Amino acid sequence: MIAVLGATGHLGNVLVRELLRRRKKVRAIVPIGENLQPIQGLNVDLVYADLRDINSLKVAFRGADIVYHVAGAVDISFGNKKFLYDINVKGTENVIESCKSENVKRLVYASSVHALREPPIGTVIDESMPFDPHSVAGFYAKTKAEASLKVLNATKNGLDAVLLCPTGIIGPYDFKISQIAQLIIDFTTGYLKTYIDGAYDFVDVRDVADGFIRAAENGKRGEVFILSGERITMESFMNLLEKYTGIKKPSIKMPYFVAKITAPLTPIYYHFTKTKPIFTSYSIKVLRSNSFISSEKARKELNFKPRPIAESLHDAIEWLYLNGNLSSKFCIS
Repeated sequence: MIAVLGATGHLGNVLVRELLRRRKKVRAIVPIGENLQPIQGLNVDLVYADLRDINSLKVAFRGADIVYHVAGAVDISFGNKKFLYDINVKGTENVIESCKSENVKRLVYASSVHALREPPIGTVIDESMPFDPHSVAGFYAKTKAEASLKVLNATKNGLDAVLLCPTGIIGPYDFKISQIAQLIIDFTTGYLKTYIDGAYDFVDVRDVADGFIRAAENGKRGEVFILSGERITMESFMNLLEKYTGIKKPSIKMPYFVAKITAPLTPIYYHFTKTKPIFTSYSIKVLRSNSFISSEKARKELNFKPRPIAESLHDAIEWLYLNGNLSSKFCIS
């Protein structure tokens, strides 16, 4: 039995689909009250548990050989720090203890490339960079760094675990509408009037799911693997959106200094308009951060083979369109 904690998330539901495709028996673990649309119709054993409730986790892990921990709280705007800490740090502590208690053979933990100490631009980010809660940008990254260190420390005390650090995840089956999916939606509706200069590394959610499974099967205990895809500038990203939708990209590219000045006000706007935040102080900082990231270790040791960003973006647009998230009528080329 393989347990997926966070089975309704973007990575979670794609991971469940890939495991089922490989004819694995899957237990989908979700919190009570969760929207089950992402796994609707899939042949899974559904179990409810809360990361903050260790007893519910022990029951959920019972009989599982492998636990994929891909659940977590992400907030880049009005973050509730206590909630983020309770879910991402204390929740991971509970996962570790539950794995030990229930004799789980292997834990596969979803960390983040943002949990690693970022070197100066010009230095490629790889697994030699440590998890460092004191040097990362933003409270979310801090909680992921702390949680990652707890998993690593647990591997020195009997826990068999591997850690994966994806970059920006993109692709189909994005039921909960991630920030990047919201960007696509805003682009096609004409709501996006400007974009910010910068660049980032994006990786396909399907390739990340495959990488997680490969790490579970072949990764050595206590190892960390970066799962990066392709670095792309925001201008090139907009050009691809224009190419695939036939909709003209915004004509205004906002200079970084303007974006930096106005960013502190955007969370207020998103809060009152009840819309998903895209451009915030944190996201702007990410676009200007070091995005030269290597997945060479995963390629060599796990045979990780990420596809081009152009293919991922095309498939993401197509899925959003077919799933009814894009109201504008256009021809996906």
